[in-house]
Amino acid sequence: MLLRHGDTGYRVESLQRDLVRAGHNLAIDGWYGDETEAAVRAVQRQHDLVIDGLAGPKTREALHRGKPDPLALCQIDLVLAAEVLGVELAAIMAVNEIESRGRGFHPSGEPVILFERHIMRRRLIHHGIDPVPWQRRQPDIVNDKPGGYVGGIREHRRLDRAHAIHPASAWESASWGAFQIMGFHWRTLGYESAEAFVIAMQRDEAAQLDAFVRFIAADRGLHAALRRRDWRDFARRYNGPAFAKNDYDTKLAAAYRRHVRDLEIAA
Repeated sequence: MLLRHGDTGYRVESLQRDLVRAGHNLAIDGWYGDETEAAVRAVQRQHDLVIDGLAGPKTREALHRGKPDPLALCQIDLVLAAEVLGVELAAIMAVNEIESRGRGFHPSGEPVILFERHIMRRRLIHHGIDPVPWQRRQPDIVNDKPGGYVGGIREHRRLDRAHAIHPASAWESASWGAFQIMGFHWRTLGYESAEAFVIAMQRDEAAQLDAFVRFIAADRGLHAALRRRDWRDFARRYNGPAFAKNDYDTKLAAAYRRHVRDLEIAA
């Protein structure tokens, strides 16, 4: 669960106890105020995490583990992404906060994925393979309709079954990493093959961010929307028709304003 400034309750108390044990001097009052946020930022800075003042799983794990996660995204990764795209750091931090899944790997080390059975059908056709026999035998893996999701780490079992049918189609039919980039984009994003894309997604969250940067750079409209901070247009292009229902544009705008403020304070 993600904790942020203004939150209250026993989860905040638990976070504060961890912060105190780590040497931070603050009251254990169950209120995520300025002092708690400052302590969280100090932990994130110490452990080379994204410095956003949000206490999520990576920050809690850093407190408990006492050493940085080698797979985790770092603040410098976001700084470099902003430079490559020519956009404000606060804008990249807002997108990372709202559009990423918070982490790109399961605790067991496998990258986060979501396998799309209707895309698998399309990719089989693309590769000259008749999908009909596979759809009859394994409709949860090959289908003309979306669905069949099992969620979490179990999505890798679906991917493994698809891989047994046709490896490239399987890799291309899953969305990968923290930013859920679809595998079939590999050529547009400049990877040598679908396998090369997957190997990159398995490396670390910085590599997953790089795929996201390539995705933005390859779409002129999306890139332009991010540059001018037109959050409604960006959300529509990135999230699709459901963006308004989920308030992605409103959430992005609010996150951007907060990051602008925090970066100005830190400067």
